[in-house]
Amino acid sequence: MYLIINKKSDASNEIKVTALVTYAKLELKELIHLKNLYYYQDSMLSEFRANIVRTGSEENRNYVVLDNTAFYPTGGGQPHDTGWINDIEIIDVEKVGEEIRHYTLADVTSLKGEVHGKLNWTRRFDHMQQHAGQHILTAAFVELFDFATVSFHLGTELATIDLNTADVTAEQLAAVESRANEIILENRPIETKWVDKEGLAEYNLRKEVTVDEDIRLVIIPEYDYNGCGGTHPTSTGQVGLIKILATEKMKQQIRIHFVCGQRVLQQLAMRKQVLSEVARQLSVPEENAADALRNFAQTAKANDKALGEAQDALLVFEARELAKDTIAASVFSNRSIQQLQKLARFITQENPDAIALLVAENEEKLQFVASRGANITHSMKDISSAILPLINGKGGGNDALIQGGGEKVLTAGQLLDEMKKIYV
Repeated sequence: MYLIINKKSDASNEIKVTALVTYAKLELKELIHLKNLYYYQDSMLSEFRANIVRTGSEENRNYVVLDNTAFYPTGGGQPHDTGWINDIEIIDVEKVGEEIRHYTLADVTSLKGEVHGKLNWTRRFDHMQQHAGQHILTAAFVELFDFATVSFHLGTELATIDLNTADVTAEQLAAVESRANEIILENRPIETKWVDKEGLAEYNLRKEVTVDEDIRLVIIPEYDYNGCGGTHPTSTGQVGLIKILATEKMKQQIRIHFVCGQRVLQQLAMRKQVLSEVARQLSVPEENAADALRNFAQTAKANDKALGEAQDALLVFEARELAKDTIAASVFSNRSIQQLQKLARFITQENPDAIALLVAENEEKLQFVASRGANITHSMKDISSAILPLINGKGGGNDALIQGGGEKVLTAGQLLDEMKKIYV
């Protein structure tokens, strides 16, 4: 649209300008009406030509507004498309008011007139497979068990739906997955139709729609009728395959993790690689890997228990030697705080008249434990309050046992000497 304005300024000209600008805005709004958008006219369109309406910037990104587009903006649980306008990479697409903004990090000031748009088709078709698969899977849960979907999320690796049920069995999941894949194998058409509020009465919708006009239905004939603004392939066969991978309890709902199409092959390849590596490490055929891993875990658990018992026996032996003194003090290297606590308890159990003062030097920090025997009335908190400021440390505990740690501004021996001063 061209706007010609007489240089002479008067009231009539101002009225004409206002009217033309208003008309231009209405024309743009009508031009990019939902029904006319390329991604709704033909979801399989991967390249297109359009005209630049305007360019702009927002925070650290620039954007382009076209008079039409095949780029799908984020919405309805489906992520945005990416791709290119001429040779400029589009990294995000969002609907802002009446505009669809194509965001880029590149300079857009040179874009004028007609441009060529090209989608990242691998990304778009993947999104269409997952979204159509969600419709099919959701309808199967309703058809077989009357479990409604309350939310949908399309992630980069997995897709999820949340069901309004507190429990779902393995048998139910298998039945739903089988039914969903039957619908895919039948290669039913996936149709779209625009209706108004009154026209909805003709269709058995899976759930109520939230808008009163420009209602877009996605239809799998004699199976699923649903209001949806996303993009989908033209037939169920293009979804390829649906596989349910996992379930997760979410309060009073169940989250279903699933994949469709190419993602099934990606998940299969990843899991095959993991299984092969596990089988190789265990030196067993893949079909025996689960049993071998179970046996390995049981053996490892038994070994951990035996090792723990052996370590405790050594700590008891060490405690007996230290407990010969009423101030059982010692410095260690690379002892965990848990080991120090256990040793301190063994010492005071062995000698109820002893106080255990233990310090360990671990990597870039000092750690300590102080514990008293049953016959000692002094509070161990006196120690922590005295030495924590010396090492810029933090600690906790009670009158009988305290522990803490801090910076290595002192040596382990110097810290132990400071602890001794309180009772010696």
